[in-house]
Amino acid sequence: MGERDKDNLITILEEESAKPIPTILPLLPVKDFVLFADMVLPLLVGRKKSVQTVMTATEGDRYLMIATQKNPLIEDPISEEIYHIGTIARILRVLNLPDGRVKILVQGLKRAKIVKFLKSKGHFQVETRPLLEPEIPEELSLEAEALMRNMRTSAEKILGHQEDFGMDLSNVLEGITEPGRLADLIAANLHLKIEDAQALLELLSPMERLRRVYELLDREIDLLAVQMKIQSEVKEEISKNQRDFYLREQVRAIHRELGDADDKGTDSENYAQKIKKAKMPLNVEKEAFKQLKRLEQMHPESSESTVVRSYLDWLVELPWKHKTKGSIDLKAAKRTLDQQHYGLEKIKDRVLEHLSVCKLNPELKGPILCFVGPPGVGKTSLGKAIAKSMKRKFVRISLGGVRDEAEIRGHRRTYIGAMPGRVLQGLKQAKSSNPVFMMDEIDKLGADFRGDPSAALLEVLDPEQNREFSDHYIQLPVDLSDVMFILTANYVDTIPSALMDRMELVFLSGYTEEEKITIARKYLIPRQVKQNGLSSRQIRLGEEALKLIINEYTCEAGLRNLEREIGAILRKIAREVAENKKGPFPINPETIAKYLGPAKYQSEMENEQNAIGLSTGLAWTQTGGEALYVEATIFPGKGDLILTGQLGEVMQESARAAISYIRSHIADFKLDPDVFERIDVHIHVPAGATPKDGPSAGTAMATALISALTGRPVRRDVAMTGEITLRGRILPIGGLKEKALGALRAGITTIVFPEKNKKDLVEIPENVMDKIKFIPVSNMDKVLNIALLKKGKPLRIALKKQKPPKNISAKKKKPI
Repeated sequence: MGERDKDNLITILEEESAKPIPTILPLLPVKDFVLFADMVLPLLVGRKKSVQTVMTATEGDRYLMIATQKNPLIEDPISEEIYHIGTIARILRVLNLPDGRVKILVQGLKRAKIVKFLKSKGHFQVETRPLLEPEIPEELSLEAEALMRNMRTSAEKILGHQEDFGMDLSNVLEGITEPGRLADLIAANLHLKIEDAQALLELLSPMERLRRVYELLDREIDLLAVQMKIQSEVKEEISKNQRDFYLREQVRAIHRELGDADDKGTDSENYAQKIKKAKMPLNVEKEAFKQLKRLEQMHPESSESTVVRSYLDWLVELPWKHKTKGSIDLKAAKRTLDQQHYGLEKIKDRVLEHLSVCKLNPELKGPILCFVGPPGVGKTSLGKAIAKSMKRKFVRISLGGVRDEAEIRGHRRTYIGAMPGRVLQGLKQAKSSNPVFMMDEIDKLGADFRGDPSAALLEVLDPEQNREFSDHYIQLPVDLSDVMFILTANYVDTIPSALMDRMELVFLSGYTEEEKITIARKYLIPRQVKQNGLSSRQIRLGEEALKLIINEYTCEAGLRNLEREIGAILRKIAREVAENKKGPFPINPETIAKYLGPAKYQSEMENEQNAIGLSTGLAWTQTGGEALYVEATIFPGKGDLILTGQLGEVMQESARAAISYIRSHIADFKLDPDVFERIDVHIHVPAGATPKDGPSAGTAMATALISALTGRPVRRDVAMTGEITLRGRILPIGGLKEKALGALRAGITTIVFPEKNKKDLVEIPENVMDKIKFIPVSNMDKVLNIALLKKGKPLRIALKKQKPPKNISAKKKKPI
């Protein structure tokens, strides 16, 4: 405050003492400060009501009442939201700003109490009553003088660095001899909280105000000392490379001085508690505490700190000894398996056997099962049912297309973004060390420059090695022996032998027509009815319609396409229901074409007769068993063999073996010994766009060729399978059950198969045995006696002998 401002203030005070102040004044609520007496303060007024208050005051004698809001966030306070004790002030200067706001300079005069709020247009009018300060008793005058001296000294320490005091601070403080005014001046410059400042304003006794301000000064001095100490410590610690972390270090130092634990200490304690709760093995726990000690010595913002934190997070979240416990109820488990899946008795028995052994021997380690079968037969869903029946957690990962070894074993921690492999990720997801772990599509694994994932699975799937499975990221032994691994595959040809040796193969064949109808009734139709928002009363899907869908709109071993076709029908019915058409909607053979269009598959045997040179073989593919038709024809030529239909090398060798067998037994078939020198043989297997291979079509090829040579037709209802040798022996084949189901779908009634495959008949369902006659054979003669009709008409083109050409030179010459 300059000398000129001081003279103006003296003049204003003299005028105020001579002129009485009105009791009814306009009220100016302020938000974030408290105005004390004798304070000269600039204010920026922006609220509409406040601007109106200033205008009303300037039009009068420039007096107004200034009181503080209880909540500074309220824009339009009511009387209950304003403190009733404030300060009467006088406006010294007014400056109107272009944006409608007003800037004023006010002088606090004296404390006053709001007695009553009066209604006024656009602003508050209040009735006030000035508050008088009591006089200081003589016996307290010495105490007041001592307090004032101490306060002047303390105030110089606190306020001496503030730029608001342009003049000498000690002169200003020495010039104030009234205790109340000194307390108000110091309090106004301490930047107190609104509550503390308002409490000081409401204290009328000068001595009480002095004592309270003195306490606040002492607290500010202590805080200033701590602040200086913190700044000194921080400056000593900061080096050239640490300047960016100055503010963070300052906060940490503040926490230390206040006795609060910093974030780093809290993290360390949390990790220590988690490590103890994780119940790790001793060697793992030792490594975890070693890494925790490293973390405590690192700066929290360093990249290495992030790596160690991630590693500790994985260690404490892995279920080292947490197992899913539950009593084994075999009847309940069988009931669960039966509810989830129809048929599959062999697999259900295998699971119940494992549960029985686990009940008798809880220390048994988990087996490695591999379900092999065509798509859509329920391999994956069967794994979920097994987990439910065993009351364990279920985890599934898909290995199809995986080519990186790190997907199984994880990445080393030196790489950015490193993480454990899918095996440990699955354990973390299950939160149990003994889940049912399903690995889908094990036959679709690949290998490239990043390693061979199937080789990495050798340790995972070996019960003797997976007790101490080592992941590249964790680098500590993890016990996987309690995990029940279940793998699925469509075929086993691409699975490495070393990996397959660690599994117990369980084969799933396709379903018969009766099984498909039952499954559709129990599972597929109710599920599709629910998914399409219908009710069972709105549809009538008969058994004949289901048979038609199975035979003419699907051709599969599983059930995916059947469910898809049922869903297509129900979607069209759902549209009719949504269009307010009334049901029920019958689905019968007559209406199937309306919903699904023309038939997609036609049985190849329906319009065929017993034909010469056309035999029926049986093939096994990854989608199930299928009927395989072999056509053979002969025509004049030079003894060439033509093979078409995308036949593999093994299948081509079977055709050559059949030719050799026929030529070695040509007398038995009553053929000309030189017949093969005058004809060409063409063997074709239809569906030429589909690659085919395997030795089991040897009997079908030989039968078709002998039929073409002898003219004996092949029975249309007989299918055959078996590998042929040069001597006509029939060798065993694989997949007899799948081939039988494919033959049933094709309308075959008799199957000729190798005698050494008689042991496989126990796997064939009874309803298939009732519909198909199985005839075991050991040589080709028996096959021909069953498959060929007795009478035939030899082809003329093949048996006609060629006459020698006429020798013109041999004619008699006329005598000369």
